[in-house]
Amino acid sequence: MVVGPDGTLPLPWLAAPLAEVLGQQRGHSLLLHGASGVGTLPFGLTLAQAWLCEGSGPRRPCGHCGSCHLVQSHLHPDLFVLLPETLRRAHGWLLADDKPEGDDKKKPSKQIRIVEVRAAIDWSHKTSARGRGKVLLIHPAEAMNLQSASALLKTLEEPPAGMRIALGVSDPALLLPTVRSRCQRVALPAPPAADAVRWLEAQGLNDAAVLLAAASGRPLEALVLAENGIDAARWSALPRAIADGQGAALSGWPVPRAIDAMQKLCHDAMAIAVGGPPRYFPAASLPRRADAAALVEWSKSLTRVARHDEHPWNEGLLLEALVTQGRRALTLPA
Repeated sequence: MVVGPDGTLPLPWLAAPLAEVLGQQRGHSLLLHGASGVGTLPFGLTLAQAWLCEGSGPRRPCGHCGSCHLVQSHLHPDLFVLLPETLRRAHGWLLADDKPEGDDKKKPSKQIRIVEVRAAIDWSHKTSARGRGKVLLIHPAEAMNLQSASALLKTLEEPPAGMRIALGVSDPALLLPTVRSRCQRVALPAPPAADAVRWLEAQGLNDAAVLLAAASGRPLEALVLAENGIDAARWSALPRAIADGQGAALSGWPVPRAIDAMQKLCHDAMAIAVGGPPRYFPAASLPRRADAAALVEWSKSLTRVARHDEHPWNEGLLLEALVTQGRRALTLPA
């Protein structure tokens, strides 16, 4: 997401932090940190577009100058967007040596590899093509392994003249202290729920508040849920389905998402068991009677599996076992 020809920000709740960054003199290396689903990558792209904007008006980015058009088309020669291969393919920011999808038998990497960081560093030493400096955006920065992050340190501290670097990260604590110490931090808070609901409704979501709660208040995560066929009705029906042992309710869900949903259900059931309010599901959708001790054991099982959610499980058997355990936990014994 970048600013289009009409100059409208893709995510309106990012307007205030964007104005703050552009209105203050900042260092050459920024650390943009916000929870997943808040919009750290769109913010970084918009900031880069603003830095490179060639418009004559007061608003940056303008959205219609030649530089903005190049950013919108992913072709700006002075912008290097470095993402893990999985995200490059999802967002269209491919590197020059990326093979077309399906041509490479290897599974796309979720890491930012040292060879990619070195390519970005080599690019940074080339002369700016359009004369407004250069921008290197790396997201998520925690995807850099130890070797990749170490290779970037000198460039972070002493970038070439006219070079700006932005690192996007969900939690600064996930980065090396030597990386954090070389960057100025920019916090990107989640938007107020009312603003997020209005934005989601403008994207065509019905009962947006339900999906926003399902996504922990992160609007982009709520939008991903909807795009994957999980609407408010399907989400609200999940507690009853698990309580009835209907594993088919999770049919087609990737294992990480199914485990995340069951963890949220377990959390809300435990909250109700001790007299607290639910956080992720509508209160009316949750069983009112549950076995607290069994909920604790279910939570432990879910946490244990979540640590290894990329393991080549037999997905059907795994989810069936977790749903069966959830059914026992959500129903008090006679």
